[in-house]
Order: sequence, then C-alpha cells, then structure tokens
Amino acid sequence: MIEVRLAEKEAERRTCLRLRWTVFVEEQRVPPSLEVDEHDSSGAVHALALLDGVPAGTGRFVFVEPRIARIGRMAVVDDARGKGLGLALLRFLEAEAHKRGATRFTLNAQVSARRFYERAGYEASGPIFDDAGIPHVRMDRTPP
Repeated sequence: MIEVRLAEKEAERRTCLRLRWTVFVEEQRVPPSLEVDEHDSSGAVHALALLDGVPAGTGRFVFVEPRIARIGRMAVVDDARGKGLGLALLRFLEAEAHKRGATRFTLNAQVSARRFYERAGYEASGPIFDDAGIPHVRMDRTPP
C-alpha cells in the first residue's frame, strides 16, 4: 500500500533528508555538500512516501515564480522502485502545488529518469546539462 503525505513535522523532514542521502549521496555518489540546499530550511514543501508503512520515497517543490512550482529532490529507495511510488509522489506534489496556486510545473530530471517524467506528461525544454556530475534535462508540464 502506498501512502504519500506532507512532511510537516521536523522528524518527518529528517526522514526525507535521510532518504535523499541514501539515494543521492550513497547510491549515486552526489557530493554531500550539494545534496542539501537553502530551500530545505525555508520555502520548500516536502512530501514523504511510504510503502506498506515504511518510508521509501521523498520529493519537494518550491515556487520559482508566482504560479510555477519546481519539483525536485525526488528520491525512491532502490527496493521500492517500480511499484508506483514515484508516480504517486509526483502527482501528490503536483496536487499540493496546485492547491497553493501553481498552474505549471518544472523540474530538472536525471536523464536516466527522463522516460518516467515523459510518461507523466512532462516534455524536455532544454539541452542536457551536468548537475553534481549527473546528466540532467529540464522538463516542464502544464496540466490541462
């Protein structure tokens, strides 16, 4: 069973950061100094995804313009991938951002995840670029 909720308590936000550390720093070798940024302590809305009651994924969004939300730091632990958690998390973040006024979504996808985001309705809108040693592409979605 998949459950996605806002990470409103400090303990839940710490869980989100631990999940991100596992995926980005330990698995993908992102430098630790690049994993946490200024949005984590102010401005970002964090979500926590659970699979059968166990924390297994996280993501966040920030507003980059009044009606444009940037989704980011999407991370699902390896043994929970392919079970629908990522899409549930993405749709939750979009819905929450929409409630707060977003009419368009943008994100910087790892190229390896591009097809996932394309299936979710996102389109590439720029060239491939490097972020923390990993190829990324900007993608955008304007819901109907």
